Amino acid sequence: MKAHDGMYIGGSWRPAAGTDVIEVLNPATEEPIGQVPAGTAEDVDAAVRAARAAFDDWAATAPADRAAKLTALRDRLVARKDEIAETVTAELGAPPAFAQAVHAGLPAIVAGSFAELAASHDFEQRIANSVVHLEPVGVVGAITPWNYPLHQVVAKVAPALAAGCTVVLKPAEDTPLVAQLFAECVDEAGLPAGVFNLVTGHGPVVGRAIAEHDGVDMVSFTGSTAVGSEIGALAGAAVKRVSLELGGKSANVVLPSADLAKAVNIGVANVMGNSGQTCTAWTRMLVHTDRYDEAVALAEAAIAKYVPGERIGPLVSARQRDRVRGYIEKGVEEGARLVAGGPDAPLERGYYVRPTLFADVAPGMTIEQEEIFGPVLAMIRYADEDEALAIANGTAYGLSGAVWGEEAEATAFARRMRTGMVDINGGTFNPLAPFGGYKKSGVGRELGVHGLGEFLEAKSLQY
Repeated sequence: MKAHDGMYIGGSWRPAAGTDVIEVLNPATEEPIGQVPAGTAEDVDAAVRAARAAFDDWAATAPADRAAKLTALRDRLVARKDEIAETVTAELGAPPAFAQAVHAGLPAIVAGSFAELAASHDFEQRIANSVVHLEPVGVVGAITPWNYPLHQVVAKVAPALAAGCTVVLKPAEDTPLVAQLFAECVDEAGLPAGVFNLVTGHGPVVGRAIAEHDGVDMVSFTGSTAVGSEIGALAGAAVKRVSLELGGKSANVVLPSADLAKAVNIGVANVMGNSGQTCTAWTRMLVHTDRYDEAVALAEAAIAKYVPGERIGPLVSARQRDRVRGYIEKGVEEGARLVAGGPDAPLERGYYVRPTLFADVAPGMTIEQEEIFGPVLAMIRYADEDEALAIANGTAYGLSGAVWGEEAEATAFARRMRTGMVDINGGTFNPLAPFGGYKKSGVGRELGVHGLGEFLEAKSLQY
């Protein structure tokens, strides 16, 4: 797609307030592929004003009519799925098959799910002598990351629109082109002017302006825990609703009763997907000491299949590549055993990192505690279930996880994990289930009825 040189505000593309631009690079080639405006607080103000002006009419629109608009948006996402996939491959570096299946496929599913929820949800509930009306929060500022650049947009915008809110979106500066394509789809779907607005720009400027703006009623942010803490503080100071989907350091617990080959192979695939740039990735694999050496050998064989430039893409930027390589160097320094990969560049060009496997990782090591956000797997041995549970729960995060073993045993273990989501024996992603975590993994939930509820206020009328 050709990049727009303006902002989508009030139902049309208009010039940015300033002249600064952000150059978008292809991380596989390190070459520029387009540029977008670097917005200012003035652009944010114009977008918020447009969203505020559109709010009353959109909030008063019948849920069935909002559902119809979301269905039309879903249909546009489906119609342009090839262009979406190509755009994500170009600006994120995702392999084409993965871009098509996940980066283009999942957002259409999520948009369709919220179209159905808008039509079926009970926005008016009778409780004894009260009638509870569920009403939209207001103008939502959505700030999204680069790792799933369209899915994260849809996971915020679709429920907000279904609830009757209007939106100002700031996409990540590394991957703004697919957000512009999304704005085109919104326009083609015929949503009323001002219901959705797009301002591209840098986080410290545009993101901060959104969080601080008096006309924004709620901020929904996905990204690092460090930035999420800042966003939460700004929103909290203004007593605004806030939803934060942050980092993770998820444990993949392989119990003695597990199908070891399946658990290890799927576990490796989970970490390597999207070049490791997934907040829910099971980056710590815990294996009972009796089967540990066998598991390491299986993981080494599995990780060898992820050839940079073929089955696994680059990281999004030079900064991210350098950050991940720094963690690999730290793992070696702290005494973890490097089984595969390493910090050296696998290819002459592109922001690639070698798929890396560490064994003999001890609880408390940096690579065991901190989110790396790259294709790096840490394997940890445990002696019994109590030790496994202590290790699994022993980080500041609590986003996702997995357990493998006899189903009742695995389920019982999962119930004891302090984390928002757990896959049992390879359970698959459910776009209707609540997505989010405990502890420093965030506040609130996305997707399904729980995700819709984040954008609703409850008003009770007593009779």
